[in-house]
Amino acid sequence: MFKRIIMIVTDSVGIGHSPEAERFGDMGANTLGHIEEAVGPLQIPNLRKLGIGKIADITPQQDTVVGAFGRMHEQSTGKDTTSGHWEMMGHPVKVPFPTFYDGFPQELMDTFTKETGYGFLGNEAASGTEIIERLGEEHMRTGKPIVYTSADSVFQIAAHESIIPLEDLYKMCQITRERVCIGDYYVGRIIARPFVGESGHFVRTSNRHDYSRLPEGRFVLQALQDAKVPTIGVGKIGDIYAHIGLDQSYPTKSNSHGMNLLAALLGHSADDTHGTCSTHSTHSTHTIPDTSDTTLEGRFTHGYMMVNLVEFDSLYGHRRDVQGYGRELEMFDYQLGGLLELLTKDDLLLITADHGNDPTWKGTDHTRELVPLLAYSPAFRGPIDLGDRRSFADIGQTILENFGVKESFVGESFLCELGN
Repeated sequence: MFKRIIMIVTDSVGIGHSPEAERFGDMGANTLGHIEEAVGPLQIPNLRKLGIGKIADITPQQDTVVGAFGRMHEQSTGKDTTSGHWEMMGHPVKVPFPTFYDGFPQELMDTFTKETGYGFLGNEAASGTEIIERLGEEHMRTGKPIVYTSADSVFQIAAHESIIPLEDLYKMCQITRERVCIGDYYVGRIIARPFVGESGHFVRTSNRHDYSRLPEGRFVLQALQDAKVPTIGVGKIGDIYAHIGLDQSYPTKSNSHGMNLLAALLGHSADDTHGTCSTHSTHSTHTIPDTSDTTLEGRFTHGYMMVNLVEFDSLYGHRRDVQGYGRELEMFDYQLGGLLELLTKDDLLLITADHGNDPTWKGTDHTRELVPLLAYSPAFRGPIDLGDRRSFADIGQTILENFGVKESFVGESFLCELGN
């Protein structure tokens, strides 16, 4: 049994269209493969060491593989963050969440105005960065929040922090979650999208906050918690699971901040490793925040930690920034090298994704893809081929088996294949 299991969700790093991608208009999408096609061979030696080259359409290199590797198929009906994460924790989404490609019905927006006391701008499917540039100046003049959606099941509310303070924006989102988007309008997430700056130079801040719908059933997280197995969420994990089944939750400001928090929770400082908390010279454009402003509730010595690194998706996938996505993958790989040095034989590291978001693809939305399954422990004695997994839920079942929790969920454990 592993004492600690750490799972990193590289948000949107898909590895090729899934068999049913045609239903989603995504046949041919390939996030990782198309990024490398565009930018050249990716410098990701640590991911290659874990086996990414065995499962993704990237340039083969003569790296020695020491990890376990496979591909996972999604059983949920969507291609969104909530569906992917919920399935990992034993709760596939079989009935699609409602989506509103042409904006929300007037009756819903009338309820929004009545319940929140605010009018609105927008009410359309749009890119978040584009719509704040287009409507930001009017928002600052009128004080009306900007409401928009996407191909995902989301109700997003954008507001300048100097016009609608964060506390008021969060309250507006909470009211929308509890009293507006209900019944037939019970979308997957309400998302607060604060921004700052001046007209022509508006920038979204890291003060985003998601308000998830509640699940119909239980999560693996709850079964672990009931069995007294400590559970920790880093990044937007708490928001995705509606803060259900987590003993501790730590929001993050960036991918690098998330990796630093992970190292700190493992009991290591910024000076303990070459990569996890340091700036790499070839990535000097990145600012890596420290963790001095985060109060940790203690070292993570036993249990399950789940980390979401959202910037692959939010900054690069949706914005179709191929070059930026490639640089971020290389930065993550550099920090991953430092993380690997911190692991012991009692640790299991899992790396996966929740969906794809091919930055070379049409539009600005997610792509239905297979996702990687990489696993590593210093206890491994060689490469392990985990094959094609039929559900993201295999992850949750593996975690349950490792900690001896008998509650039944969907999915098939691959723990025995790891030789532990």
